[in-house]
Amino acid sequence: MAKILTSSDCSLCVEFGNAITEEINKQVRAFTVAAEAAAIEGVTELVPTYRSVTVHYRPEVIGYARLYEKLNNILGGLTAAEIPPAGEIRVPVLYGGEHGPDLENVAKLHDMTPEQVIELHTAPTYLNYMLGFLPGFCYLGGLDSRIHTPRLTTPRVKIPAGSVGIAGSQTGIYPLDSPGGWQLIGQTPLRLYDPKREKAILVDAGMNMKFYPIDEAEYERIRRENYPEEYAQEGGQKT
Repeated sequence: MAKILTSSDCSLCVEFGNAITEEINKQVRAFTVAAEAAAIEGVTELVPTYRSVTVHYRPEVIGYARLYEKLNNILGGLTAAEIPPAGEIRVPVLYGGEHGPDLENVAKLHDMTPEQVIELHTAPTYLNYMLGFLPGFCYLGGLDSRIHTPRLTTPRVKIPAGSVGIAGSQTGIYPLDSPGGWQLIGQTPLRLYDPKREKAILVDAGMNMKFYPIDEAEYERIRRENYPEEYAQEGGQKT
């Protein structure tokens, strides 16, 4: 049963459970959709996570008791809430080499070949449970247990944007250059976060994601479209 908790003097947290499951996340998504549709005056932001939604509000516009009542009413009507289709995004990845420096180590750890790791990584359709850590960083569920891999003992100081990694039971993509300790197995030429784009974050919470392997030539072609500033005007060479 969902609970409404106080998380600060200007936010409430609606919790739907204590586990990371698709069923709980569906409730999170249903509540988020319904709360957005309600357009409660004074609510400034809804932040969905694995198992909860944080509701930020302006106390001078709507008081705690009134907001609590409205959120409770939304919870009562969730069974009738219509959730729009989640949508799916296909993500091209160049696996191994300089783009996936940990692929060989991940393969050795599981007594596999790099090709087997790639096959297992591209097989599932992943659910993007939530965004966090960085703008557009996707926390994906559905990684095959045979390639669950611990984080690096010593994190890297800089991981390039687009890097695809594994950490424990999860896989994800770094949307920006960042420090990090995930095991890097590849890199996508897609741009997950671009503040100049109308839709700055490419992937929404609740969307499905499917990885597929590409070669160097395809990687360069797609990256040129997504990162034009990296390529010189003459000859299309990378700057």
